[in-house]
This record gives sequence, C-alpha cells and structure tokens, in this order.
Amino acid sequence: MEPDIKARKAAEKEAGNATPEDREESVSNMEPMRFAAGSPRRASLSELAFQLGTRSTGFKNSLPPGVVAALSELVRTMNCYYSNLIEGHNTHPVDIERALHGDYSDDKRARDLQKEAQAHVAVQQWIDEGGLDGRVITAEGICEIHRRFYEQLPDELCWVDDPESGERHRVEPGELRTRDVQVGKHVAISSGAVPRFLGRFEEAYGNLGNQETIVSAAAAHHRLLWIHPFMDGNGRVVRLLSYAMLRQSMETGGLWSVARGLARQNDRYKAHLMACDQPRQGVTDGRGARSEKAMAEFSAFFLESCIDQVRFMEELVQPGRLRERIRLWVEEEIRMEALPQHAGNVLDAILYRGELPRGEVPVIVGKGDRQARRIVSALQEAGVVTSASTRAPLKIAFPARLAERWMPGLFPGK
Repeated sequence: MEPDIKARKAAEKEAGNATPEDREESVSNMEPMRFAAGSPRRASLSELAFQLGTRSTGFKNSLPPGVVAALSELVRTMNCYYSNLIEGHNTHPVDIERALHGDYSDDKRARDLQKEAQAHVAVQQWIDEGGLDGRVITAEGICEIHRRFYEQLPDELCWVDDPESGERHRVEPGELRTRDVQVGKHVAISSGAVPRFLGRFEEAYGNLGNQETIVSAAAAHHRLLWIHPFMDGNGRVVRLLSYAMLRQSMETGGLWSVARGLARQNDRYKAHLMACDQPRQGVTDGRGARSEKAMAEFSAFFLESCIDQVRFMEELVQPGRLRERIRLWVEEEIRMEALPQHAGNVLDAILYRGELPRGEVPVIVGKGDRQARRIVSALQEAGVVTSASTRAPLKIAFPARLAERWMPGLFPGK
C-alpha cells in the first residue's frame, strides 16, 4: 500500500472518520466517459451494439412468452452463480436453487454463501420486475442495489478487512464509503468526493438513447468500479447495474447473462479493467485523462462477450434440440417409473405453445380427467411444470438440477 494511503488511513482513525474528506479531485480525472461522435474507435463499437441489440431482440421474440419467463428464472440463478464466482465465491446453481426453497446447508460457511446468492437473485428479480426502471443511472438507484443486497446478507458477510491495519469495518447497506481505499494499484478517489463523481456519472450515462446506452455500457461498468462508491460489494453492484442497463436498452428478456461471459474470461476481464485505470497514453489516445484506447478495447470485449452469450443461449434452446433432450429425459423417468406414461406429451405441448390450459390435458394424453390430473401432479412434483393456481394454465419450469441434462454447458455439473 502506498505511503499516502497509510497516512490517510491513520488520520481517518485518529479523527474517528466523522466526516468523509473531499480532496477536491476533478471529475475530469475519469474522462473520457463516452466515445465522442468523431472518435475513430466509435464506428466498430456502434456496429457491435447494433448486432447485440438485433440478436437479443430476435432471440427473445423467437420463444413463447411462457418459455421466456421460465428460462429467465434459471438464467437469474446462473447470473448470480457467475457473478459470485468472479468474487471467488463458488455456490453452485443447484445449491442456490435449494436456498430459494429454504433448503440450506448444515455447514455455516456454505449456508452463508447460499444466503448471499439468495440475496443476489432477489435483487435481480426486483430489477426484472421493474423496481429500478427510470432510476438505473442514478446515485439513488445504485445505492438501492447495494442496500437491497447487503440488508439480506448474514452478518459475517457484512464486514471487510483492512489488509494494512488488520481492522474490520462494517459495510452498511446502501451507504457510500467513508474511508479511503486502494484496489490493486488503483488508489480510489477520496471518500468525500464520491457523491460528486456519482453526479458526473449520472450526467454522462443517464438519459441516453438505447443504442448509445449499449455502446457506453462497458465504459459505465469500468467508471463506476473506478469510483468505488462502497466499502465492499462494488463488483456485484456494477454487474447488476450493467444487467439493468442492457435490460432497459434492449429486449433481453433476462435470457442471457453477461456475467457468464465475463466469468469464463475472468483474467481477461480483470486485465481490461486494470488497463482502463491507466492514464492517457500519448496524443493519439483520446483527449481525456484516462486511456480511450483501453476503454475501447474493453468495450469491444464486453459487447463481444454479450453477443457470444446470446448466441450460446440461442443454440442451447433451439426448439428441436431442447425438445429432444427433454424427451430423452422423460423416457428415462418413465422407464424408472418416476413419471407416468404420456407425461412427455404434456411437456411437449407446453414447450410448443408456452402454456397449456388444464382442460386440454385429457385430450393431449388421450386419457380421462383422473389420469390427466395424475400426470400433471407427477410433473409438478418433479418440478418441471408449474402453475399459478389449481385452475391456472400449466407452464414449463427449468430446474437447476436438470440443467445439465436439458441445457448442457449452461454451468458446470454438480
């Protein structure tokens, strides 16, 4: 840790850290925030943004709404898994799903990580339900993401250790940091300056058109990490914010996860973030204090990762291939007498149409009402069919425990 950071922390401790110090750093220190219209690096990024928006919208529109809703729930769990994995917390989606149903590990550390994942899923669900609409790029919205996440965490996960002094500091939900921090070689701005820099952040990225938001998503991702507004949890907050930005600017349907793409290239992801911290490298590297070249390279990496994830999900849920994998699973379950005959007819109909009125089940399975109800009950107990009530239409579900069979490669097997 640099000597000036040591001195500042000593002063903070002596003063009791009552008032965060603003050392009056200029907000221009994080420029450029976006790519100017005349930037030679802009055209290729605009093309990538167009490809991403077009492909994401087309993918969502290719699926029945009932399938979109069910698949987005599984992707929510997957997104949580990969975002936490970047932070070094490996809680498998099956264990996350168990936590969502109140089934926790007997091991305290594993249980705490399940609850951490449960909190992440809850915040993303809140975003998916429109809780952040209109406030995505605001200090208020950013703090609410942090608050909703941390207020659900076990106490043990709400503390951060100072690597220099060994002291522990509590992370208050939704509260901006009141101490100086250093992340790797990056010495973050003074704690008192954080509100000013968040104001500039909101000014730069708020109220943009859809295309410009997509082009600027990676830049916003880095600049918020660069500000480092919270004592801890910045990475998760930033990835949730990026998810919300992309959701707001295009038809994602919650069907793919940028976190999966970043986690699968974790070393490159973090190397790009470190490169974006660097100052401008000469007269050909833009006009701001930070390197525009590094920001452009990270933006291309980010957008290409998103496109790759859309492509991956498209291939994974191609109707014919998905139906075949589910059919093979159903046949095995029937042979083991875990499901009754004709259960596959019901699943196939739901996949094709998105949902199935209960009254049509007898016709589809060629049986009477009693046998039809038994088939539906067995599918519900298996967790592959769901319904809002005893009279509501039947919809597909994608349990994490079956993802390895139904959608191989979505995440590692357990």
